[in-house]
Amino acid sequence: MEFSDQFEPPHLMESRYRLLVEAVTDYAIYMLNPDGIIASWNAGAQRFKGYADYEILGEHFSRFYLPEERAAGVPERSMETAAAVGRFEAEGWRVRKDGGRFWAHVVIDAIRSPSGELLGFAKITRDLSERKVAEEALKRSEQQFRLLVQGVVDYGIYMLDPFGRVTSWNVGAERIEGYAPEEIIGEHFSRFYTAEDRAAGLPTRSLQIATREGRYEGEGWRQRKDATCFWSSVVIDVIRSERGDLIGFAKVTRDITAQRDSANALANAREVAFQAQKMELIGQLTGGIAHDFNNLLTAILGSLELLKLRLPLDPRSRPLIDNAILGAERGAMLTQRMLAFARKQPLEPKPVELSVLVTEMADLLTRSLGPSDVLEYDMAEGLDPIFADPNQIELALLNLTMNAADASQGRAPITVAARAEEVGPGHVTALPPGSYVCLSVTDRGEGMDAETLGRVREPFFTTKQVGKGTGLGLSMVDGLTEQSGGRLVIRSVKGEGTTAEIWLPTLPRSAAVPAEPPPSPPLPAGGRRLVVLAVDDDALVLMNTVALLEELGHTVFEAYSGQQALEILRRESQIELLITDHAMPQMTGSELAEKVMAERPSLPIVLATGYIELPPGANQALPLLSKPFRQKDLARLIDQVMSA
Repeated sequence: MEFSDQFEPPHLMESRYRLLVEAVTDYAIYMLNPDGIIASWNAGAQRFKGYADYEILGEHFSRFYLPEERAAGVPERSMETAAAVGRFEAEGWRVRKDGGRFWAHVVIDAIRSPSGELLGFAKITRDLSERKVAEEALKRSEQQFRLLVQGVVDYGIYMLDPFGRVTSWNVGAERIEGYAPEEIIGEHFSRFYTAEDRAAGLPTRSLQIATREGRYEGEGWRQRKDATCFWSSVVIDVIRSERGDLIGFAKVTRDITAQRDSANALANAREVAFQAQKMELIGQLTGGIAHDFNNLLTAILGSLELLKLRLPLDPRSRPLIDNAILGAERGAMLTQRMLAFARKQPLEPKPVELSVLVTEMADLLTRSLGPSDVLEYDMAEGLDPIFADPNQIELALLNLTMNAADASQGRAPITVAARAEEVGPGHVTALPPGSYVCLSVTDRGEGMDAETLGRVREPFFTTKQVGKGTGLGLSMVDGLTEQSGGRLVIRSVKGEGTTAEIWLPTLPRSAAVPAEPPPSPPLPAGGRRLVVLAVDDDALVLMNTVALLEELGHTVFEAYSGQQALEILRRESQIELLITDHAMPQMTGSELAEKVMAERPSLPIVLATGYIELPPGANQALPLLSKPFRQKDLARLIDQVMSA
């Protein structure tokens, strides 16, 4: 191979390099002499800076710098650095011919002869304006995002490293959690969790779920710096690099204690409304059942009484009839409890001296308890009378005392007490302001937990063994006190016993308690006989009523509806008394009474009813015959009505 094939002549090589440099358009490549005077100029330099070669050759390169940089000697220092160390590299703003600016990356290399003499500088400039604009935009975006995050006060927004350590902290996190940035950055985020959650591994598990699924979301109690707790909504998002490597976590925390409390309050209100609606429906059902049951008991009791009168005196049969009558009377007591719960038991309120009533019941209460139970009394002196149905108060006191005996199981005494109380606004009983007497029964038994205490008023709820109670006793007492304008209050602590209190409004002492009138005797066998119209849609009850009336010596017409009764009354002028059931279809007893009073205003009328629920505007003064009734009850009421 010849020499010319291996090496190009120097002038050809220089020509190739010149062509190469001048062809480059993405870089400004030019030469400076040792004083910074421009000695060459390529196409890239002309494109970036706007100068043609004839305009810039021989000029000092400092004209590309900003005025303030020229004044500060920046161009000279760049050449000094290149001359001293062989190279200078930097980025900065440069100025074009038209005065516009661009962001330049600059490299200046010193050029020396083989002997080390400085011949000049090679300067390469690259226009990075687009990258600079993008960086500035990214920087502004990051600043705006940082301001946005720092400005949020309702959410705690902060970063965690892959191990769960806090790496950033916004104002919202400081407000919610209570820590300043310098107190919490670098600490593990598990310190916000309760001790129970930390022991259960919840912080670690939440990061594991976020790592595996990309996101974790949940609610729970979190702990502030001052150790108080709040209900938190938490979202943890995983942060990964472009290659998928775990960088950390973004955690957003919100205090939703108020929303949770509101939701719970709404749920409780709905539950209360549902329970009230349920109790109202149960009350309606109970009242209807009790009414129908009273009709059956009326027929049973009447028939048994007539059988007892008509059957020959048989020592084997009479106890069976007496036992059946006793069973029917116990059924009647059950219906009274059911009606009292349903608030449909007809009450006969009158002034009652509570101390006298309790004293008169002492023997009954003692006999009703077990042999190991002991009763104590603590009755305050000078109590004002109450206005209530004494029979129902007695029944309520008997119920409470028997419940106390069951609960105490012979341990310590059962205390029956009464005291005067003044109720003001906002009282725990929620009673209207005024004077009350509180009658209480206290046992020293096991007491009740909160769940049981919340259910004791429910109908048919009982803690007694099967066959030991109906679960209607407290419901009956509750219904009685509500009807009488009072309140049943039950206080109990598990392991410490129970106190049941009946709060009833008082009458002023000036309202004297009238003496109980002597009972009217039944119609004598040789007394006045009446012509009576008996009305009832229930054939069993009507047959029983007619039989009882005829046994008393009366002449009886019978009708199965109000319309049939009106027809008989208009036809039979000799009828002297009308006894009608109240709850009848198409025309109630009250409506029948209104029509009869319009046609025969002097005719005595008696309403027979299992419960009283007269429509608005009806005559409330009509005498009532409560079902189930005995023959003596029927005779006594007829005597009272006809005497009046």
